Amino acid sequence: MVLIGSIFNDKCGDYLRVISGICKGRPLKAVPGTSTRPTTDKVKEAIFNMIGPYFDGGIALDLFGGSGGLGIEALSRGIEKTIFVDKEFKAIQTIKENVGNCEFGSRVEIYRNDATRALKALIKREIQFDYIFLDPPYNHQQLEALIMVISDHHLLAEHGYIVAEHDYEVELSNTLGKYSRMKYEKYGITAISVYGNKGLEGSNTHG
Repeated sequence: MVLIGSIFNDKCGDYLRVISGICKGRPLKAVPGTSTRPTTDKVKEAIFNMIGPYFDGGIALDLFGGSGGLGIEALSRGIEKTIFVDKEFKAIQTIKENVGNCEFGSRVEIYRNDATRALKALIKREIQFDYIFLDPPYNHQQLEALIMVISDHHLLAEHGYIVAEHDYEVELSNTLGKYSRMKYEKYGITAISVYGNKGLEGSNTHG
């Protein structure tokens, strides 16, 4: 069924951590510089409470990987495999290091690419994901267009969910392609929208 938090203050700390699962408490490196915005522990915990909190296998896509915190959290909580994508070299290096520190190397694929090109490559592979995580930089939100591509090309499994993290001022449509917004939560300046197939409306989003 489309996975970051800080040991210290997110604005000044250099480390993140895995919140729960088999790698609970494991420190993760942050991406050097200020171009990547890590998800706070509070928001990350909320995301997984909305869609899990634990999983029995499945494949996830972390399309704006950053430090890899969301995808690694998913692996720690039971996801079988995660594909990470980020266009920044520093982010890719950080994801590789964090995956290695958690000993998840055999359960991941990591690609340096922008989101649109990555989706095109995944479409050709005819992969379907159980969870797709979309957490683009707040100054470059393209969530609705990406979700439409995912819908048009059937990248989400029938009972899968898309988790979109976005600025609270960004208003996303309740319906995008064949998906409906199942849940919405707001935490400070951050909002979380969870989408799934329209046939899942009224069902429990916990996997």
